[in-house]
Amino acid sequence: MDSRIPQPRHIVIIGGGVIGITTAYYLTRHPSYIPSIHHITLLEATSIAAAASGKAGGLLGLWAYPTCLVPLSYRLHAELAAEHGGADRWGYRRLGCGQLTASVRKRKLADGPTKPRKRSSPGFTKPQDRQQDKFQTDGDVDADGQVEWQRLPKQDAKASSLLHESILPADLDWINASLVREYAEMGLPGFTETAQVHPYLFTTSIAELAREGGTEIRVNAKVTNIGLNKSETAVSSVEYFDRVTGETQILEGVTDVVVAAGPWTGRLWPRTKVEGLRAHSVVFAADVSPYAVFTDISLPNDWVPAHRAARGEKRKHRGNVDPEIYARPGGEVYACGEPDSIIPLPDTADAVECDESQCDDLISYIGTVSPVLGAAAIAAKQACYLPRHMRFGKESAPLIGGTSVSRLWIASGHTCWGIQNGPATGKLMSEFIFDGEAKSADIAELDPRKFKV
Repeated sequence: MDSRIPQPRHIVIIGGGVIGITTAYYLTRHPSYIPSIHHITLLEATSIAAAASGKAGGLLGLWAYPTCLVPLSYRLHAELAAEHGGADRWGYRRLGCGQLTASVRKRKLADGPTKPRKRSSPGFTKPQDRQQDKFQTDGDVDADGQVEWQRLPKQDAKASSLLHESILPADLDWINASLVREYAEMGLPGFTETAQVHPYLFTTSIAELAREGGTEIRVNAKVTNIGLNKSETAVSSVEYFDRVTGETQILEGVTDVVVAAGPWTGRLWPRTKVEGLRAHSVVFAADVSPYAVFTDISLPNDWVPAHRAARGEKRKHRGNVDPEIYARPGGEVYACGEPDSIIPLPDTADAVECDESQCDDLISYIGTVSPVLGAAAIAAKQACYLPRHMRFGKESAPLIGGTSVSRLWIASGHTCWGIQNGPATGKLMSEFIFDGEAKSADIAELDPRKFKV
């Protein structure tokens, strides 16, 4: 058979988050895509962007990681916004970004300064001796029942080195400037540019564009098995449970399977070792200036948030707390707290448990440095699971590419940077499938086969 003649393909994408959706989009935009012979089916267990892709912060940064993906994806975000009206459809815009250190003292209480933690650069706090793979375990609890705040792995060492000492911008007026001891800005043009999208609007908008391009999207379709041929060397079918009808369905004649199931990837293909890490977030109803702010807040030792004081409890966290706060268009401010491993990953995204007390802690901590947000209405309290690729007890880079099984592809494990790196992942997956190789970026270091997947 002449390999130059286009062959029929049935490509099944598992996962309706940003990675699966951008993969579908770029497959329908690939020059080799022929709708009459190439069928693309996307299976999602709940609804589009029901998990982290709908509850993430939506921050985009040239300072993100891994560096082999970031420049391409940051550029593709700009191109998608320009082509499809992203500023209006999903809130794409540039914004300022920085990190502040604030010291909050109880009114009329003349406390001395809190002992600072070690700093790797001006304005950047480096938590000491924190294990990446352990969050809020019993061993972290002190005699008073308090734990140390666990920072999300948003900034790596390279990113933190790009922060430079600055002054608090005048229009960052929703932060109480009198409490700020240090401010470091991500402001080196061409290296530290920061932008944002609304993750739910971005993912659902790209899903609609993928559907218009020819992708068949089936929701409430929980994949239960990836079928292989008799020699177990190639994919052949996908089985899923229709959560509406209660029936099991099997897609036969499948030529390609892309597993982009976020934290559920490891459940479908255990060799990936992709698992979930829960993180809580809140959305304030407030219209403020466009900044993404990483914080390091020192609180009085005896201060207790009102919701815990009412229950006769102590403050949960000892030492400093580090919430992240992102202003959004449309009168929203998103803030995320610390991760935890208290509740295991449920079977589906609609079964994720949200611990309101963690959200209330986050709201209280932010209110100490921002009177504006402290007085704002709360539009959402939520939780999701970040997909982490774990090796030898440590978080590793995402997995993107082929596996030891022919035409079985993995695109997962993006942790905090799924929205940022979604477009590049989707485009590269389309190249793997139609061209047999990644052409837009060298991502050999992310090859799943390096990890015997």
